[in-house]
Amino acid sequence: MQNRKIKWAVSVTVLLVLLAGSILFAMMVGEIRFSLNELIEVFSKKSGIEYTILTRIRLPRIMLGVAVGGALSLAGVLLQGIYRNPLVEPYTLGISGGASLAVAITIVFGLNLSIGGYVLPAAGFIGSVATVFIVYLLSMGRYSININKMLLIGVMVSFIASSAMMFLMSTTTNENLQSIIFWVMGSLSETDTLLIKIVFFVSVAGLLASYLFANSLNALRLGVSEAGHLGINTGLAIRILFIIASLMTGVSVAVAGVIGFVGLVIPHLTRMIVGSDFRILLITSFLGGSIFVVLCDIVARMIIAPNELPIGVITGMIGGLVFIAVLGRSNATK
Repeated sequence: MQNRKIKWAVSVTVLLVLLAGSILFAMMVGEIRFSLNELIEVFSKKSGIEYTILTRIRLPRIMLGVAVGGALSLAGVLLQGIYRNPLVEPYTLGISGGASLAVAITIVFGLNLSIGGYVLPAAGFIGSVATVFIVYLLSMGRYSININKMLLIGVMVSFIASSAMMFLMSTTTNENLQSIIFWVMGSLSETDTLLIKIVFFVSVAGLLASYLFANSLNALRLGVSEAGHLGINTGLAIRILFIIASLMTGVSVAVAGVIGFVGLVIPHLTRMIVGSDFRILLITSFLGGSIFVVLCDIVARMIIAPNELPIGVITGMIGGLVFIAVLGRSNATK
């Protein structure tokens, strides 16, 4: 028991150091590069164009990456714990499809131009929440939620939403089409401090709230009926965990667009490293997701600089390659 706690402490410490290093590296690189000494000097002076670049552009972008990466990875862990399936991710339930469809409708009808402001993030969040509500209602049985039915309905709703969005994209103007595609591919270019604070607060609050159900998630690994025999109120736990995962995913998608593979790859990797105990898996997945998104954003900014690639392209390519490599190595060792 003592050795396990030491291992957990070491794992969390290493991830915190890696996260701090990733944040520092992200602050230093870009179209204007800074050395460590220059970075310290700029923050000590608190004036000049360099300070504005760091505090108004890079730091908000990094904080959004930390929040979104942590939220998506944590949502993936929670949903995989609920369904007892390592291939489930936050977007499986149609959350990204609903958000993307709502944003596409907003852009096609010009509401983002006539209303402006927070209309696109609001549309994305409303679309994701509406999708979750529909999936939840359709999954309700007479006495409880059928989680397998919920998963299938989520997949079907995702296909329907994606098809509807494709229809809108095929009938709209080229300008609207570019706006929709750019949003769907994901970006951390949002600079509104209020939206970034909301995402950060929701992600941290979701992490803290999920720890209230760490023992329930461990019990659910045995199965719903077995967890019930251990005294776990499985119906209540599944409902609350589902809401937490959905809110974190909905807020992340609403502000940053669709950033794929984070909620699938990172929980899988952390589970291989620290084990399946949710008491350590929750925090390590959150930190791992934050590191992954921050590093992928650096690649997205630098690979064709001064232009920028959508971060969803980078997370999809890197995440997919890493996932295939890990699965191949796992099969080779069996």
